[in-house]
Amino acid sequence: MQVEARDEGGRRLIRLTGRWTVEEAAALDPSLRQAAQGADGELEFDATGVETMDLTGAWLLRSLERRLLQSGGHVKWNGGRPAQLEFIDRTLAGRPKDAPLSEAAGGVDGALRRLGLRTVLVKEGALDLLAFVGSVAAGFGRAFVSLKRLRLTSVVRHVHETGVTAVPIVALIAFLISVIVAYIGAQQLRKFGGEIFVVDLVTVAVLRELGVLLTAIIVAGRSGSAFAAEIGSMKLNEEVDALRAIGVDPVEVLVLPRIVGLVIALPALTVLADGMGLAGGALLSWYLVDIPLTQYIERVQGSIGEMTFWVGIIKAPVFAILIATVGTLRGMQVRTSARELGRLTTVAVVQSIFLVILADAVFAVLFLEFDI
Repeated sequence: MQVEARDEGGRRLIRLTGRWTVEEAAALDPSLRQAAQGADGELEFDATGVETMDLTGAWLLRSLERRLLQSGGHVKWNGGRPAQLEFIDRTLAGRPKDAPLSEAAGGVDGALRRLGLRTVLVKEGALDLLAFVGSVAAGFGRAFVSLKRLRLTSVVRHVHETGVTAVPIVALIAFLISVIVAYIGAQQLRKFGGEIFVVDLVTVAVLRELGVLLTAIIVAGRSGSAFAAEIGSMKLNEEVDALRAIGVDPVEVLVLPRIVGLVIALPALTVLADGMGLAGGALLSWYLVDIPLTQYIERVQGSIGEMTFWVGIIKAPVFAILIATVGTLRGMQVRTSARELGRLTTVAVVQSIFLVILADAVFAVLFLEFDI
């Protein structure tokens, strides 16, 4: 028998012998379960008599071991825990080869290990970001010395893909959002007889916040994901390595044109969103509050301050840099599989939108401090 069990002094000893491979797995599983059934307290395994063990046999032992640990039992290994089980633990946990693991993943020791692993991952992510930003800054420095390095043809292509093709969705969303804002504002201001202030509400909200913020979020979903997916696919196909092999800097070819193109496209889209937002406000003000177009235009001109329009335009290039940097960075981090490509593309979109909203909050505080 390959599984022998006996009780000694309040503990059960299970001795394993023979071959533990995929061929014997069907017979070993019920024998192993039966040997461990009814064991109370300490359960001791002895695997010194095992001749051969592959990952299938190791998985059977590890699954039983974890079930026993989760049910409150105590597991001990005579002669040491098999290396195959340690290998499975490291693989599932994503740990380096030399990182030791305890038998139980819980407790203070497990919490400290998880904290240490997350700390290492955060450190590595910060170093990757710092190295990437340094490469981008060096690339821009070389481009300023020689404008040919900017690759204007590629820049124009990315302006078209990120800007021109986004015009319909940006215009539609800006128009509809301004209509919604004007409708809600009119419903509330009507209680106080201040329907005319709907124009002020729409104008300030669209020009200072909604126009640029909605445009940036739309662009993050469209272009940020596209940047990550395009560059990630090139990484999987080893095209990025091929560029390095022929002496071409991938950052200069793949990253800089996308950043420059988006920095040009996003302010232009913001202006379009502002115009469509004001048009939507004009339509609803005429339909719901009976404000004619001439009076609406006069009120818009009166409600716009010196910096109302420029507040939104100033934000646009910053948002563009954040979106393009995150998208290209996540694309360059793709390593192994299509699953990793999908995960990092999702991360690029989520992080881009988060950074855009965070930057908008920072701008709001700064503008408040400077009374802009």
